[in-house]
Amino acid sequence: MTAQTAKPLCVWITGASLGIGAALSTELAARGFVVAATARNEKALAELADTAANIHAFAGDITDRSGMAALVDTIERDLGPIDMAVLNAGIYLPTNFPEFDADLFDRSFAVNLGGTVNCLAPLVPLMSGRGRGRIAIVSSVAGYGGLPTSAAYGATKAALFNLGESLAMDLAAHGVKVSMIAPGFVRTPATDVNTFPMPFIISADDAARRIANGLEKGQAHIAFPKRFSYLLRLINLLPRGLYTRLVGGATSRN
Repeated sequence: MTAQTAKPLCVWITGASLGIGAALSTELAARGFVVAATARNEKALAELADTAANIHAFAGDITDRSGMAALVDTIERDLGPIDMAVLNAGIYLPTNFPEFDADLFDRSFAVNLGGTVNCLAPLVPLMSGRGRGRIAIVSSVAGYGGLPTSAAYGATKAALFNLGESLAMDLAAHGVKVSMIAPGFVRTPATDVNTFPMPFIISADDAARRIANGLEKGQAHIAFPKRFSYLLRLINLLPRGLYTRLVGGATSRN
């Protein structure tokens, strides 16, 4: 999907106040899209909107289902139909065992999975009713298989893969396309907390360019860096016992 039409396409991006979301908002705005940027941080959103005339701030909390429905209505009233949505908002709360903090799981599920569902709730009927649109869901290569410190985060990202692929099948007949986005390690405040090696880490600006290129090509699966993505998918074919020993040893913090 490209912005090269008489009327610029409108894209809604959640989690747009920092990291990949902010970089992608800037990247797509530079490519001619009208960007509706959403996050809870109103100050950061306002600063982002000040950087380009075609970036518009729509603050909101994705864990608020009725709030997301109202927000989508407001975006469409102010900017026109949402042609593409990038559901990027999420949190990374690393687990630290042998302590078990169930709250980390509750919060991760509520934002990463429940928040995505709350955004889909108003989007799917609108797009399917119009018979067009693209929904891009940001998962992670952590969704391919278990990784250290990612028991909560990885579980949500694996669920998003299943959700997105199922939606792609169900919505194809209604003219709505679904893209799954699987970043590897991206240099953001979320990854700053990691104490283990992060191979092939890239900048948020680099990630945004790769995502934008994939979306404009209409790719169903956008994974990067490719070497890291292919490696993880390959080693996930190993017997599970061998996989856990191999990955656990390679990412040891000791």
